[in-house]
Amino acid sequence: MKTILLIEDNAPIRENTAEILEMAGYAVQTAENGKLGVALALATPPDLVVCDIMMPVLDGYGVLHIFTQNPALASIPFIFLTAKTERTDQRRGMELGADDYLTKPFSDTELLSAITSRLGRFQQLRPDYDVQAEGLDGFLDDAQAVGSLHELTMERRPRSIRKKQDIYREGDEAVWAYFVRAGRVKTVQTTDGGKELITGLYQAGDFFGYLPLLEHTPHQDTAVALDDAEVVYLPRDDFRALLERNPAVSQQFIRLLAGRVREREALLLGMAYDSIRRRVADTLLRLHEQAAATADPAAEATIQLSRDDMAAIVGAAPESLIRTLSEFRHDGLIEVTPQHIRVLEADRLRQAHW
Repeated sequence: MKTILLIEDNAPIRENTAEILEMAGYAVQTAENGKLGVALALATPPDLVVCDIMMPVLDGYGVLHIFTQNPALASIPFIFLTAKTERTDQRRGMELGADDYLTKPFSDTELLSAITSRLGRFQQLRPDYDVQAEGLDGFLDDAQAVGSLHELTMERRPRSIRKKQDIYREGDEAVWAYFVRAGRVKTVQTTDGGKELITGLYQAGDFFGYLPLLEHTPHQDTAVALDDAEVVYLPRDDFRALLERNPAVSQQFIRLLAGRVREREALLLGMAYDSIRRRVADTLLRLHEQAAATADPAAEATIQLSRDDMAAIVGAAPESLIRTLSEFRHDGLIEVTPQHIRVLEADRLRQAHW
């Protein structure tokens, strides 16, 4: 039986919520403030925490901070329960490491669904791994961490990011580097006319958002989860300290940066001089290679990306992209369904001159 720790200062809400959870088959511990909740968790670590934000003695932010700093508690899924609806409050909670955010009033279904989802996702994230060093090393190997850079993520708790949720926005202060454990993330820049251009796609094993840390500048783009994702947030000071004391890691990041610069240059040159058909073909090939790198060996690689997102990579209107995809499908180069695109003739796409 899973144990839920419920930290809520409002007695009626605490009692009603506890009753709902017990009826759903969970064992429930309750605390009327953050300090008591932390004491209960230290004595008997729960499987998941549901915690109010505005509380006496120690508020929800303080509770979450203690959890993230304590190795015995850091891996426990954490759901904020609050009447606050301001975007800044939600972002603060997620940046501190919360896994989900429920706004009062909430329905029984919303509460139970959030708990089931977080418990299930947490188990899928580490089905065969210990949360200590050896198990995390194994997970990072599976996630294709970049060389020795996995040192950055040791004992760092991943954060669950919902599909379409912002991780950071253009103009935000750069205080983290990021490592994708699961799912996909895109980075986007918006023109003065409001047109979006996707500047990067990142999947399990990729680092992103680190360039502003090196340049001491705000973020120049916006990072958004393409799928439900798991992302490790790496503190700026830790990131910089590791680069300064470890030449091998510094060289690895130089190679990463050089590769990104080459990709960006090729993208800009293509948008300036290549035909729409050539740009779409190159984008399909690049996405096909990324999909093949992470696909099950027994399964065929498929591209799962919305038409709007793909158009933002190509730098074309969605209508132009759709027309070109239709032409490629008619030529037998790709297979197109509402859910995915599959490259059938990679060599013909690569060798074609338009």
